[in-house]
Amino acid sequence: MDCPSEENLIRMKLDGISSIANLDFDIPNRKLTVFHSGEIDQIEKSVIELNLGGKKISTEQTDQTEFKENANQKKLLWSVLAINFAFFIIEMTTGIISKSMGLVADSLDMLADSFVYGISLFAVGGTIVKKKRIAKLAGYFQITLAIIGFVEVLRRFFGDEKLPDFSTMIIVSIFALIANGICLYILQKSKSKEEAHMKASMIFTSNDVIINLGVIIAGILVNWLSSSKPDLIIGTIVFILVIQGAFRILKLSK
Repeated sequence: MDCPSEENLIRMKLDGISSIANLDFDIPNRKLTVFHSGEIDQIEKSVIELNLGGKKISTEQTDQTEFKENANQKKLLWSVLAINFAFFIIEMTTGIISKSMGLVADSLDMLADSFVYGISLFAVGGTIVKKKRIAKLAGYFQITLAIIGFVEVLRRFFGDEKLPDFSTMIIVSIFALIANGICLYILQKSKSKEEAHMKASMIFTSNDVIINLGVIIAGILVNWLSSSKPDLIIGTIVFILVIQGAFRILKLSK
């Protein structure tokens, strides 16, 4: 291995071999340690096919099941899970009090993210196939949540709803925007950000940043137009974005 790009090439080549539990790259010494179960023939053949001069040095048994990289993943995921769940409670509470569908919708999106990060924790240390299954489950979960939310938007649109508290919408969304920015930064630091379940987490958080900005703009328009329509419109847009993100995640699971 002459450079980190070859590491990515090897990871892509070995992607889908369910017996692999972890890959430990030592680039300066051109060495790869593969933690796996079962026969090594398929793994060895895949590496040789890359024509990088790879060859098997040795094979030995190990009782190691936990890896430093996995521990770091868990720490990162627990951090973003805690942030998202806290803001789910904050936005749901303030959304109900302020009569803001935008905040309620965003809180549900935060709840969805919390579940996704929780599910991702189960994927840490698992096989690549398992992780892709996790990403698939996360995608379908988002679609279901978006449909339920869209129905609620329609109910409020045709019902007699009070004008939302625009100041609460703006202030809470600014804090949520800061929180999501922190989550995105934390996820970007992960060395395993290219894995399917970690990519899914970053997609959700990127969508959240866009949504927060939308709710802030909606709050300004609610005050300017003295109408609840901007709040309901942003609620609709939120769930459209959620569905789009879900389809992107489903592509990762293939």
